Amino acid sequence: MAVGQGYPVPGGGRGQMRAADADRDRAVNYLTTAYTEGRLAKDEYDARLETALSARTYADLDQVVTDLPGARVGPVPRRGPTPTNGLAIASLACGLAQFAFGPLPTIPAIVLGHMARHQIRRTGEQGAGMALAGLLLGWAAVAMGVLAILALTLFVVTSSGHVAGIAVHPHLLPNVHTLPEINPPPRLAP
Repeated sequence: MAVGQGYPVPGGGRGQMRAADADRDRAVNYLTTAYTEGRLAKDEYDARLETALSARTYADLDQVVTDLPGARVGPVPRRGPTPTNGLAIASLACGLAQFAFGPLPTIPAIVLGHMARHQIRRTGEQGAGMALAGLLLGWAAVAMGVLAILALTLFVVTSSGHVAGIAVHPHLLPNVHTLPEINPPPRLAP
């Protein structure tokens, strides 16, 4: 068996390289599997487990599991890069597309951003920053749209003589350009 990087049991050479904690853990997993399958008695399992945990080299680990079936292992497989979430990319694209197409992609940017963040938390994919950027751009466009509507409404109301849809007669509006008439007090009869 080769618990390490496929190094042979015989002394000398690569079998004498130091084993890492991950290598000892893999040997323990093999021993535990063999014990649960009934291939090892409790005493033998305990003795091998102690030897595996105190092993210093690959050769030491190989001696512990060499007679167990399925104990031949190659190097630990390396995982490739985690893929980027497609909804996060779409959210960012919609958030940036607002600058070219106006408010049309605003809602998709927000919806896709929320969906992407949920998927990323569940699956561990990459793209959390893109999803957040799409969300921020979408909500910023919504906020700017609301402010623009409020500003336009305020402008229309203040520029016309109407307040809340009710016409105000010009004589009821204060006129600051004319001075009020001052009537002299009435004269009393002698």
